[in-house]
Amino acid sequence: MSTSFNSSWSIYRRLLAYLKPYWKVFLVSLASMTVAALTEPAFARLMKPLIDGGFVNRDPQVIVWVPLAIIGVFAVRGVTSFINEYTSSWLTGHLVQTLREQMFDKMLRLPVQYYADNQSGRLVSRISYDVNQVTEAGFSVITVTVKDGVTAISLLAWLLYIDWQLTLICLLVLPVVSACMRVVGKRLRNLSRENQQNMAMLTQVLSEGIDCQRVVKVYGGEAREAGRFRRAALAIRRNAVKQSAASSANTGITQLMIACALAAILYFATLRAQNGAFTAGDFMSFLTAMMLLFAPVKRITGIAQALQRGLAAAESVFEFLDLPEEPDQGRHMLPHTRGQLQIRDVSFRYPNTERAVLQGINLQVAPGETVALVGSSGSGKTTLVSLIPRFYDPEGGEILLDGVRLQDIPLANLRRHIAMVSQDVVLFNDSIAANIAYGVLEQVSREQIVEAARAANALEFIEAMPEGLDTQIGENGVKLSGGQRQRLAIARALLKNAPLLILDEATSALDTQSERLVQTALENLMQNRTTIVIAHRLSTIESADRIVVMHQGRIVEAGRHQELLARDGMYARLHSLQFREPQDE
Repeated sequence: MSTSFNSSWSIYRRLLAYLKPYWKVFLVSLASMTVAALTEPAFARLMKPLIDGGFVNRDPQVIVWVPLAIIGVFAVRGVTSFINEYTSSWLTGHLVQTLREQMFDKMLRLPVQYYADNQSGRLVSRISYDVNQVTEAGFSVITVTVKDGVTAISLLAWLLYIDWQLTLICLLVLPVVSACMRVVGKRLRNLSRENQQNMAMLTQVLSEGIDCQRVVKVYGGEAREAGRFRRAALAIRRNAVKQSAASSANTGITQLMIACALAAILYFATLRAQNGAFTAGDFMSFLTAMMLLFAPVKRITGIAQALQRGLAAAESVFEFLDLPEEPDQGRHMLPHTRGQLQIRDVSFRYPNTERAVLQGINLQVAPGETVALVGSSGSGKTTLVSLIPRFYDPEGGEILLDGVRLQDIPLANLRRHIAMVSQDVVLFNDSIAANIAYGVLEQVSREQIVEAARAANALEFIEAMPEGLDTQIGENGVKLSGGQRQRLAIARALLKNAPLLILDEATSALDTQSERLVQTALENLMQNRTTIVIAHRLSTIESADRIVVMHQGRIVEAGRHQELLARDGMYARLHSLQFREPQDE
């Protein structure tokens, strides 16, 4: 229990640290909620003179000032409650915004392996759903605890002042209430963690239903996807019922205990009134305070569900924020690079796999040289080029750029010298111009964007579009053909003008006409750049300065096209398989 409390308190303390920059607003909020809380015992206090002075003694002054005082009390309560609600909402909004911004920044700096190991739905759910739940453990709990806590304590103080013996009966229920809150709190925390996983699954199914809708339609997967969604929604519904049941049981038991205490108080208070120990005003004031005490105690006991749900969400958020980022300890800045690559005895294996993907790779790439990597699927070509921009770091060996280890170069500086065009083109739901100038939109002129589009053979189809460069292309360029998307990616790489270029099967999924246009654009792009090309279509790399043949994570051959054909080795076999004429039946 102690460990659980310490864990909860450390999470809560970290959460409260986000409110430090706004401590003045926080103090205003606390002050306003405290004043609003004190108006309730003030109202109960006014019942004594109202009954004794107004109804029993019929004092004309009391008949005038008590109603005015009641109006004043509720006026103060209205103003302070408004200030409290406004400042609480303001602080909650800033808390959510800050956490979301930090989580998104963290997401952008996470290693590539994280995305391979985790569902995108869980990531989206954390940033969108969990952060909202955090506010319940943040300021919502503070509001209830402070406001209702002050109200309850001040009402108890007034009850003790009127009759301490009767008030002690109220205190007998506190141990029972505390025990209920601890048991139910643990149950609610576990249910909240489970609900986060359920929300992640729902988001994942929903995301896949949208992204894969064409495959779903063609292969008749509607029933399967509807079933997955139904199961996820069902799990969320059942979890919500369990949370509600646990919270209701806690509230019900607490209220029963309070009702028993109140019944005992009423009984003994009536006996004391009969003996003349209580005036009518005392009894009415005591009864009013007792009734007013019921609501804040109920809210305080009911806050357990919100607190545990919020703490479970905060746990998830902080666990994400504490994830290790891409290693970036490099201090050797490269203002310019010639594009000389040295790959020395590099080996690599993916986490939780037995077989090494790369073994003893040695390769020298001269500045301005075009090197093509070929081989069967799974030979390690894509993994090797992924080591150059440091999407992964080698397990053994080292890679050098212009004689400097990649790990010694800051990531941003290293990647500034690299451009990449792959088969799976990534475009953003923005204008054509914004996609071509991605990352440098504010640094380049319109003319430079046009020239990049022209060099990529993209200007003709761009000018034919309704708004030219300002045309919105939809999510991942859904309004464009495959060849058009590829040429935009090439235009983006041209505009970046990086000395080191990686082409990962950039033409493998195109028809012949599109491939011709893209190939011409690629030739423009490759001029005066060190280029690493991965290609399955061997016809596209016959003019490469060097062709490197990979097999099962090793380099087995290297040379020019004609040299490798003459050796009659693996490259020759790949070439003959790809260009063999179909036999007549």
